[in-house]
Amino acid sequence: MEAVTSLAQTVGFASACRALGVARASWYRRQRGVPTRRDAASSPNALESPSRSHPRALAGAEREAVLELLHSARFVDAAPAEVYATLLDEGVYLASERTMYRLLDHAGENGERRKHRTHSAYHKPELLATGPNQVWSWDITKLLGPQKWTYFYLYVILDIFSRYVVGWMVAHQELAALAERLIAETAEKQQIPPGQLTLHADRGSSMTSKPVAFLLADLGITKTHSRPYVSNDNPYSESQFKTLKYRPGFPDRFATCEEARASCQAFFPWYNREHRHAGIGLLTPEMLHTGRAATVYAGRQQVLSVAYAAHPERFTNRPPVPPLVPTAAWINPPPPIETGTREVTH
Repeated sequence: MEAVTSLAQTVGFASACRALGVARASWYRRQRGVPTRRDAASSPNALESPSRSHPRALAGAEREAVLELLHSARFVDAAPAEVYATLLDEGVYLASERTMYRLLDHAGENGERRKHRTHSAYHKPELLATGPNQVWSWDITKLLGPQKWTYFYLYVILDIFSRYVVGWMVAHQELAALAERLIAETAEKQQIPPGQLTLHADRGSSMTSKPVAFLLADLGITKTHSRPYVSNDNPYSESQFKTLKYRPGFPDRFATCEEARASCQAFFPWYNREHRHAGIGLLTPEMLHTGRAATVYAGRQQVLSVAYAAHPERFTNRPPVPPLVPTAAWINPPPPIETGTREVTH
């Protein structure tokens, strides 16, 4: 306030208050000797001044009586609402239900006393594949049967790097024993040595079953699982199922399990050998899985170079190049590490 007074002698009170961020009303009250709220709060006795109680508040003895009743053996395990209603039925009124809650809260006794289920902290899977047969993803989807509530079950094992379907099976039911057999046969067919492969799946009953876990341990295959209710943790299998079910000619229902198998026997060779996948540089999964990607890429580049040489005016900015061949596939890539103004990506 002294600064306002000294500055006001030069620029005036209004300008001084505006420049120093002081309300003019506060300055005038100070000049008249009336303390402001800030003065009261900064005074040494501000914390010692007793707070005014509401005229309708319970007296100290009345508060003690209510707390003593709530602590009694009769009502110690009852909610304040139940205590309030019971006393009313007996013709007694001590305090409102809200006041009982407020008194318990002030005493630090208004907490949850029941045991609640605690959910485990699931680890976010972060999986990297830089070549085929390093990380597989597998899942089971339902195929509609001939009638409502009837299904056939399609098991699919997919290599996440090449998107190549390494194994599949259609069955009448979802069983851990069937999954165990499919995984064992597929690992043998792909000649997977111990310690090379990670098998990822969601948390279905077959995926988390003990027979499958024991099999993977025997084969030296590491298993990982998605977090509950997080479909993004298993994106490759989900995408492959969508390609299957959105394929032209995919039926709404299958009359028999044999019909479902016949449909898959036509789909999966097309998917592996003919389907140009946008996620792998418009290669087929078989090209990438069998190591032909570099040869195919070189051939595509040669074709584009010839086209550019013939008509360079048709290409703007730079000569054309084929879609890049992927060098890695991630499930949940880690966030980039920031170092100053630069970012280091994995």
